[in-house]
Amino acid sequence: MAQPEQLTAPVDAVLARMRALDAVLPARDGVAVFNRVYLAVTEEVDRRLDAGEFTDPGAAAALDVRFAERYLAAVDATAADRRPPACWRPLFQLRRHPGVRPLQFALAGINAHIGHDLALAVVDTCRTLGCAPAELEDEFDRVGELLVSLEERIREDLMPGPDLLQIADPLTHLLGSWSLERARDATWAAARALWALRHCGDVAEEFTDRLDAAVGFAGRMLLTPLAD
Repeated sequence: MAQPEQLTAPVDAVLARMRALDAVLPARDGVAVFNRVYLAVTEEVDRRLDAGEFTDPGAAAALDVRFAERYLAAVDATAADRRPPACWRPLFQLRRHPGVRPLQFALAGINAHIGHDLALAVVDTCRTLGCAPAELEDEFDRVGELLVSLEERIREDLMPGPDLLQIADPLTHLLGSWSLERARDATWAAARALWALRHCGDVAEEFTDRLDAAVGFAGRMLLTPLAD
């Protein structure tokens, strides 16, 4: 069994990257909005690791780090003028659009990270630990429950006031079109499918590409510019 400091050191490294981004990005930047949300999630995972709240802290830490690395890789790709995965492109392309509201940026980032990155992170973690997805299900569920609880807080913090959120407001319809719980369930199915296809070469690559494209399409819809 790994020692606690061995488990937390990689988590500390990704936390440091997110905090550095938070320090330099303009507050209204769409990536900054998502980064603040994700930083809060990762800090809470770190706290729960320290408190011993995961059944297998080694697996939970590995999943958390592999998950975060995919978001940070998209940040690095964009900074180097390379194309990030399709799921992230809408957020990076529209990050400064004045007609996109902060809640849309947050949900679009969550959509990209949960809908695409988490499935691949499960497979990455299974390869690292030499296990099957079923052995990570408890950790996956605990992280998912944390994300759902934080999504509620995110909506409360970033939701426009009641005077702006009328039933005819397009944001009302966008909020009703996407569910983190449904996305999490779909991600677990995708992770299991990718694991089953891991020796199938082109088929696995095509499945991954189609997942990436579909999540990117949903993200672009979430980032539809709205009139004030």
